[in-house]
Amino acid sequence: MCSRSLAAAIVAAAVLISARASGAPDDATLVRVFLTDGTSLVSYGEPVRVVDHIVFSMPASATPNPPLHLVSLPAARVDWDRTSRYAAAARASRYLETQAASDYALLSNRVAQTLNDVSRTPEPAGRLKIVEEARAALAEWPQSHFNYRAPEVRQMLSLLDDAIADLRAATGAGRFNLAISAYADPLAIVEPLLPPPTPQEAIEQVLTAARVVDTAAERTSLLGAALVAIERDKAALPAKWAAATRVDTEAAVQAELKVDRAYQALADRTMRLATRSARIADIKSLQFLLTRARQRDKALGGKRPESLSALVAAVLEKLDAARQLRLARDRWALRAPALRAYRGAILAPLEGFASARRLLENIKALSGSGPASLALLERKAARVSKAVAEIVPPEELSAAHATLLSAAQLASSAAQVRREAAVAGDMTRAWDASAAAAGALMLGAKARSDIQALVRPPQLPR
Repeated sequence: MCSRSLAAAIVAAAVLISARASGAPDDATLVRVFLTDGTSLVSYGEPVRVVDHIVFSMPASATPNPPLHLVSLPAARVDWDRTSRYAAAARASRYLETQAASDYALLSNRVAQTLNDVSRTPEPAGRLKIVEEARAALAEWPQSHFNYRAPEVRQMLSLLDDAIADLRAATGAGRFNLAISAYADPLAIVEPLLPPPTPQEAIEQVLTAARVVDTAAERTSLLGAALVAIERDKAALPAKWAAATRVDTEAAVQAELKVDRAYQALADRTMRLATRSARIADIKSLQFLLTRARQRDKALGGKRPESLSALVAAVLEKLDAARQLRLARDRWALRAPALRAYRGAILAPLEGFASARRLLENIKALSGSGPASLALLERKAARVSKAVAEIVPPEELSAAHATLLSAAQLASSAAQVRREAAVAGDMTRAWDASAAAAGALMLGAKARSDIQALVRPPQLPR
């Protein structure tokens, strides 16, 4: 998956984690994310696996309702099997401490209600149906409730099995199928639970996470969170440890910022030179910039792989544009004699159309066009049309050439319609002439712009 897509997935996981935590922050289960080296990090709520990263909310201190920091670790650095076992054990422990007793009481009440319903049901078949349904629900209960009070549930099942056997005998349904009465404890996966971290351990874990994350921004953020926690919890921390850790962490932050500045300078300089090289289609210079960027990254210790990847991608984009520009310029060079000949031939028609601009503007604005002006416009348009029609354009200029011809023809039409409007005193026709003049001006400007662009050597867009 591309980095953009990974970023979007991690954001989605962050929303999910936030939703879990925000609902009941005091009730969140503290679990552990185990690293491959055996160390662990506290997760406020369960971690989520997103593609090749593990995302979780990490408390930045050991205080109640601690500030949380979203952490994304490379999956390769996490012992996911042990993390999953620990999460299952933590869920079970949390359930047994908080909800198991009330759920078991509800179960007991439901069994009692079932027996009461049986006693009030006269038909044996109806009784059998009630007991069998209760028995099926009871058999599933331990597996979805962490096997709480399994011996008592087994006793209840035995009682219901006896009742089912008797009811089946009473209804003539035959013996009870012992296959459905079997009950086995679910396989327990035990992972010893660890105590909540002390204030010092909480900060040490934040610093450990800072060493493991694979993005500079997250690393710096975690280091900053550790500094805030040291200051906030200093009364609960060993003074000597807090002082030494603060100095080391501040030094690490400054080192990260220094590396950031070095990579930013590398990116700025490289992209400035790459833009300049791309505009002149200097392929070799762009290839050299790629090599030099990788060399500089190696000299800096390869500490910002995400920055280097973004820079390389940007330079490669410039390189691709430069190669296309070089191909276009090579083609233009081969076509240069025909293009120069066309430019010389079309110059007079272009100038002729430009000289009619004022006459067309008058028709467009309905500001008055006398007989002499209209006759002059018709003569100019006719000369331009005749000259353009006699020129055979190069293939790449045929569209622009046709546009100029259309502009001349529309100019002639504008003059004719304006004369008709004047003769008839028809304002509607005058507006028709105005529209034709506006269209002629627009097409003439486009033809001139397109022709000028195509007869020049190709350039990258600015």
